Amino acid sequence: MSPVDHLAPVFAQHPIEVINAEGVWLHTRDGRRILDLYGGHAVAALGYRHAGWTRALAQQAEACNFQSNAVPMDVRVRAATRLARFAGGAFDSVFFVNSGAEANENALRMAFKMIKRPKIVAVEGAFHGRTAAAGAITWGADKKWYEFPRAPFDIGWIPRRDVNAIAVQVDTNTAAVIVEPVQGVGGAFDMGREFLAALRARCDEVGALLIFDEVQIGIGRSGQPFAANFYALTPDMITTAKALGNGFPCGALLMTPRVTAAIKLEGLGTTFGGGPMSCAVIEAVIDAIESEGLLENVRRVSKYLRDTCTVGPVTGHQGAGFLHGMITAKPAKEIQKMLLERNILAGTSADPHVLRLLPPYTLKETHVDLLRKALCDL
Repeated sequence: MSPVDHLAPVFAQHPIEVINAEGVWLHTRDGRRILDLYGGHAVAALGYRHAGWTRALAQQAEACNFQSNAVPMDVRVRAATRLARFAGGAFDSVFFVNSGAEANENALRMAFKMIKRPKIVAVEGAFHGRTAAAGAITWGADKKWYEFPRAPFDIGWIPRRDVNAIAVQVDTNTAAVIVEPVQGVGGAFDMGREFLAALRARCDEVGALLIFDEVQIGIGRSGQPFAANFYALTPDMITTAKALGNGFPCGALLMTPRVTAAIKLEGLGTTFGGGPMSCAVIEAVIDAIESEGLLENVRRVSKYLRDTCTVGPVTGHQGAGFLHGMITAKPAKEIQKMLLERNILAGTSADPHVLRLLPPYTLKETHVDLLRKALCDL
């Protein structure tokens, strides 16, 4: 007799049950071996059963599994320093949290603290999280799941890549602009340097802050440490999560000196953010990315993916690195289903004709060849 399922009926389920995984492969209860090109929704950056990550987590769990932020711990300082250095030196402080939505909430809080204005500007197609503030600036949330009776602040929307619309929305009432440099849920949509540079310039002009939401594209997924590095632009804050912990829940807010200077004691808070186990795995993730050449691997294999996989129902590509969007002639959900029947797991997006790929950074050309063959057969 199967146990009673007490899980809330919230998530649509793929018709597979994963019992273990290794590298880029998922193993199911019925004996299938499935190539994971979705990476647990952009989380499994190192893949599965990574030795260094597993060792770091186990050693920290044995040494001290948790202590509050009121108690100094060297592992927390090391993780913050490692992450700031990984980002390239423009950010001098890190606030650890538990998720991307929480990172975005705190970035918005700092913006309102510093810039005493009532408005946040976001980009159409954005997904910033399901909490109160982050959900308010998630495109379409008010019509689907937001449920709060009102947004907590004024909101302006800019069409994607519309440089001319920036000045209309980003005005002297704007505290901050928040943007995913490459939208995730929005369909692996690359905003492009021209649009992002125009946002930076306009924020400087009116005295607003610029926030890069790199919850999906950050921590190496673009082939650079952050998309800010990819586009050679410096926002005032970066939010990140997902790949940061390779499956252990954690997130972070990276702040430039200007923002750091505005922090007051007890001005931000979290119970579990910056816990020693999350900090240990953050160190392990960055160490693996750097020591195993994973940024170069992402750049090389993502180029190979674009160069070789315009086949079958795929008519084009968008995104950056391993936040990859395959533009499909048929509905992406149909392609997703047919690929899963051929033991390849991919994702969809808010765009019905974009198949979203978020694979581990250890993906190789031979794995792309398997995808190409399957696409040719569709």
